[in-house]
Amino acid sequence: MFIDSHCHLNLLAEEEGGLDAVIAQAQDNNVSHIMCISIDKESCQDVLHIAEQYPDVTASVGIHPNVNQSENFTIDELVALAQHDKVIAIGETGLDYFRSEGDLEWQRDRFKVHIEAAKILKKPLIIHTREARDDTMDILEQYDAEQAGGIIHCFTENWTTAQRALDIGFYISLSGIVTFKNAVELQEVAKKLPLDRILIETDAPYLAPVPFRGKTNKPAFVKHVAEFLAELRGDTVENIAEATTANFKRLFPTAIV
Repeated sequence: MFIDSHCHLNLLAEEEGGLDAVIAQAQDNNVSHIMCISIDKESCQDVLHIAEQYPDVTASVGIHPNVNQSENFTIDELVALAQHDKVIAIGETGLDYFRSEGDLEWQRDRFKVHIEAAKILKKPLIIHTREARDDTMDILEQYDAEQAGGIIHCFTENWTTAQRALDIGFYISLSGIVTFKNAVELQEVAKKLPLDRILIETDAPYLAPVPFRGKTNKPAFVKHVAEFLAELRGDTVENIAEATTANFKRLFPTAIV
């Protein structure tokens, strides 16, 4: 069985057959659990509603770094929202210097709020980082994010960054990007990662893996990430599935899986 550790089910609601069909397709492809990730205040409510409807879906709450700087949670607001019993993580949060320009101190401040809330809650962080690897890791280290733990999601960074994440107890989640022909450096990182610290994800509806690249991604496709990793690492799909599922359960012991 596979676990999709990061997707945006709320953005798949308009697919043919709706979310019932999306989740049924995932189950038919041996996906036992899906974590639905929020990116702003509106989606926090959407993912909570979805998680309440489906027993095999859990949720995160948080604000993505690229969301308008005027939209913020206080630490207390995040802590209160995360009391919901289907919320198992905080995020996605982090830094993105690719899409945002100018003085980005507001991004770093927002990131720190999420870290502090996660530490209070003892719930792991879901980290987004793009063209900000050093600042992202510096903040995680300096603000003791190890106390909460978490995931560097949709990992596309180098081995040095992976090592820094592993050193503070974080997990590395690999998406469909690892299956792309031009992802040579990432594939080398994926070969080196300790098996007990890898997760797999779709980031659906984005970044569909080969052979669906360019199409709408769905949780059912997470198996293709696992299949590619197995071939890349000289392992079996069964072992990748078993290990990544065990890793998810270890990081999220309260998840219903």
